[in-house]
Amino acid sequence: MLEINNSNSHVEVWGGIECTINRVNNNYFDQLEYSGHYDRLSDLDLVASLGIKTLRYPVLWEKHERTKGAKINWNFASERLNRLKDHGITPIAGLVHHGSGPEFVNFYDGSFEEGLAKYAKKVAEQFPWLEYFTPVNEPLTTARFCGLYGFWYPHGKTDFDFFKVLLSECKATVMAMQAIRDVIPNAKLIQTEDLGRCHSTPLLQYQADLENERRWLSYELLCGRLTPDKVMWQYMLKAGIQEDELTYFLENNCPPHICGFNYYLTSERYLDEDLKKYPEHFYGGNGTHTYADVHTVLVDLEEETGANVLLKEAWERLGLPLAITECHLHSPREDQMRWFNEMWKTLNQLKTEGVDIRAITAWAIFGLTGWNSLCTKPGGLYEPGVFSLRSGTPRPTALASYIQELCTNNKSEHPVLEGLGWWKRDDRITYNKKHIAQLSSKNPVKTCRPVLIIGKNGTLGKAFGRTCEDRHIHYKSLSRTELDITRRVEVERVIRELNPWAIINTAGYVKVDEAEDERTSCYNANFKGAVILAETCATLGIKLLTFSSDMVFDGKKAAPYSESDAVSPLNIYGKSKAKAEARILAINPEALIIRTSSFFGPWDDYNFAATTLRDLKDQKKVQAAKDVFISPTYVPDLVDESLNILLDNTNGILHVANSGSISWYEFARKLAVLAGYDDSYIEALPILRMQKKAKRPTNSILKSEKGVELPTLENALGRYFEAIENNNYSATRKAG
Repeated sequence: MLEINNSNSHVEVWGGIECTINRVNNNYFDQLEYSGHYDRLSDLDLVASLGIKTLRYPVLWEKHERTKGAKINWNFASERLNRLKDHGITPIAGLVHHGSGPEFVNFYDGSFEEGLAKYAKKVAEQFPWLEYFTPVNEPLTTARFCGLYGFWYPHGKTDFDFFKVLLSECKATVMAMQAIRDVIPNAKLIQTEDLGRCHSTPLLQYQADLENERRWLSYELLCGRLTPDKVMWQYMLKAGIQEDELTYFLENNCPPHICGFNYYLTSERYLDEDLKKYPEHFYGGNGTHTYADVHTVLVDLEEETGANVLLKEAWERLGLPLAITECHLHSPREDQMRWFNEMWKTLNQLKTEGVDIRAITAWAIFGLTGWNSLCTKPGGLYEPGVFSLRSGTPRPTALASYIQELCTNNKSEHPVLEGLGWWKRDDRITYNKKHIAQLSSKNPVKTCRPVLIIGKNGTLGKAFGRTCEDRHIHYKSLSRTELDITRRVEVERVIRELNPWAIINTAGYVKVDEAEDERTSCYNANFKGAVILAETCATLGIKLLTFSSDMVFDGKKAAPYSESDAVSPLNIYGKSKAKAEARILAINPEALIIRTSSFFGPWDDYNFAATTLRDLKDQKKVQAAKDVFISPTYVPDLVDESLNILLDNTNGILHVANSGSISWYEFARKLAVLAGYDDSYIEALPILRMQKKAKRPTNSILKSEKGVELPTLENALGRYFEAIENNNYSATRKAG
């Protein structure tokens, strides 16, 4: 058995699978059901491929013992734990993860503690080779959600309920470890808790002080350090807790082998009584004052914040080995990488300063679901992790190769890591702007390898440049006059000179009807130039992203087209794209080709949405096909997701379009309604009467079977109108 120790020069990289089973009223929400992990033993092979040697893994009470006295079927746990053993991966067995136990127990009568202890002993007897355990994950956080905020069962909203839940969970942890050690004497407790801190205005400092003392309760109880002279001892007695409930921990303490902390950008909070500065969803109070409770990262504070400060504080207070037991950020890929990289560097720096830091944990390896609504309802928003499950099958994201590099080389040098994460830029500051921040919202990176954008004057080229600037991805853009991609020698010379890590080809011939008469020009731009780029990238080992079209299909299919459908273009433009697809993948299988459809956006005046709105404003007639069905695609969404896919090092053909389908006529009508224009100016015509030179497929709706998912058309249109009304780029970006 591997020993989790402090002998390495760098902190270890652990892994974790989001495995919450929480209860809301009588409903249990199971993250492993959402992820499909119960049906994929191969998930653990993917974990092993990362190079991770320690994994937080669930052996959850609610899963195995749903009814009292039921015989436990250990097949799932046995198969998984043994597969981890085969891979040389040390499990940290989690028994309750944000849960309240099966229905036959509760936090108020001792049944939760007694029940978990009995279950823990059964786990130990079944798997006596296990050494590391987390009986209850984040007891303080769970107690807040169950007993103080009313989100989860038993839905309490008082200090008494909060403390009863917390004491029950901590006592259950002590009793579970005692039961485990009856079977496995050297069993070790790896405890976890949120690493948070509360900041405030002077008026609310008393509330911040209370919360900052309260946050240590789980560790103080487990370590037997909550004594009668402590402020929280007296506070708990005033809330109705009996003294013998507290003295139990003085007599039965259970200090952790490692104190794990989970740190998120939402972990630190700021309290402000000036409500008019903030949206209502931040409003809260304590009975004495009403105030906004907002993420510190969104507020302009002069005091130092962050994991570096809080981990030093934890080390000074607890004096026990530490680890970050969850590190996750819901963000574009480069910021997910930057967040983990920043935390990795912070922990290693603290280690050199004498803080006993053991590990950082790549959390939610297969992502998580519904945490945007705090798991209070079934399903919800899915956030990819090291692997994305959007296709139903795990697909490695950019984090996967990043984690592999850390585990192998103790470093990663991807160029995007040199950009500032959004939490480092002053454009993150949304509220309480008190002074000019010393941070920069502009991309400072100029020396690392760029991504090369070809076709900088086109709609997509401009959009990629703008988005790379916004996401702090260093880039170079070239126009047709600066680089003619049909000239092979020139292409190779320029690419060698600029040395990009990836090339995004947005150049091409886009005039579908004119292509019927300008076949040579169309094929030169869409086929010859794209193929030369693909060959050059294959030779130089550079990633290529290029674009294709829904026009490669003939429209005869009665359902949306997916990536595996056969192409059969009807016009010269579609034929040039289809021919390019086939040739590019034949000579460069690592190339990425994105098919998209009918894009619109706020940054050019010549897309269908822009021209339609302009004509309707001037009360001009708009003709639109009523029998041609498409997937209108919002350019900011397309570009954002394309960059994510590029960073994931995906290859082959992918469909990227906003979900939903609509005819050109209904699209025009929807635009009119949303803009408040008279839709009687829109004339619905069959495509044959519109006298288009190039034949169009009547159905070119796109969907992805590879897990690519953009917001709905309705969602995109809302952000489109917000952007054009406010002339504000940030309004075009997806939340999160």
